[in-house]
Amino acid sequence: MSAKSTLGTIKRVGAILIAIAIVLAAGIVVGQAPAIFGVEDDPEASIEFEDQQGDGESVVIGEVTLSDGGFVVLTNGGDESLAVSDYLESGTHENVTIERAEDAEEDLVGQLTATVHQDTTGDGYAYEESEGEEDRPYLEDGFPVSDTASVTTTLDDDALSDSFTVDSISAPTTATTNDTIEVTAEITNPTEIESQQNVEFRLGGTVLEQQALELGSGETREVTFQIDTVGAPPGEQPIGVYTDGDGAITTIDLEFHTDPAIEVVDASEENVTVDVATPVDGFVGIEAENGSLIGTSDDLEPGEHSNVTAEFDDDAEVDDDEELTAVLYEGESDDDEPTPFEDEDGDGVETTFTIADVENDDDGDEGGEDDNGADDE
Repeated sequence: MSAKSTLGTIKRVGAILIAIAIVLAAGIVVGQAPAIFGVEDDPEASIEFEDQQGDGESVVIGEVTLSDGGFVVLTNGGDESLAVSDYLESGTHENVTIERAEDAEEDLVGQLTATVHQDTTGDGYAYEESEGEEDRPYLEDGFPVSDTASVTTTLDDDALSDSFTVDSISAPTTATTNDTIEVTAEITNPTEIESQQNVEFRLGGTVLEQQALELGSGETREVTFQIDTVGAPPGEQPIGVYTDGDGAITTIDLEFHTDPAIEVVDASEENVTVDVATPVDGFVGIEAENGSLIGTSDDLEPGEHSNVTAEFDDDAEVDDDEELTAVLYEGESDDDEPTPFEDEDGDGVETTFTIADVENDDDGDEGGEDDNGADDE
């Protein structure tokens, strides 16, 4: 090889290396090197929110990690936030103090849920004012990244003594999501006067039942709640009993009461109707033969649902003999990249069909046999 040829090769290699260095440097500067090379990771987060005592004005989040920055939002089971953290940059933050919102009507006491939200607007927390369109929660396995904690008061003894106390709580450790569980709490009136207060039960941060309890001075009584778990998400869930300024919390492991499943019950060129059992918040999507998503149902809560309709997209052209697949997805139906649900074994929940086969099955039911084998009249 001539010296001239060798020099040209060295120059070309040098140019390539310089170009790569520029791309990497740009990626490092803006934090987007993976995106430049075609790799896009979903935003991730984690949070640790421990039981604590507080003054009702603030709480402390032990640790929160956000891949893309955002906020921590406090709720007590309602739709409105009680407090929102300052903007948190990407990375890990420890001992994050969150102050009660000035217009919040409730103190930061009781069972509180801390949820990690993204910052999609770059202009402050906007989840509620945008009706959930912006600054949505970070998700893990289709569920918002959150943690719950019991926050008790550290107010002076006179203020605390105005509240009934929750001395103990007794509840089952396991149940299914179609059970009725019995939870018993021992409540005491520590004041010197007869009084009446509300005692409330919460499952997963949501108030499911309240009872008005009247107790004499120093009186202790058991309060029992009969709670229906239908619609509750499976997995370990916090349960608690609360009075005005006190509470007790434990956990229950809820197992989904049936196997996740989809059954197509009707189909046409406009929509598909299915019965579905889902253990997660999700929806039913209809996929064409090429795997593209051509129709979706409304969003579904965990549980069993009958006659769920999935409408085809306006531009979808479906042939009666085309093989379609009804698939259970996690998350929300308007997600840009929806994720198919997978069970503990990593298997999806789906069923294939054609509109023609479904229509033929419907025709065959008329004048045929019912489930017991008897002729229809």
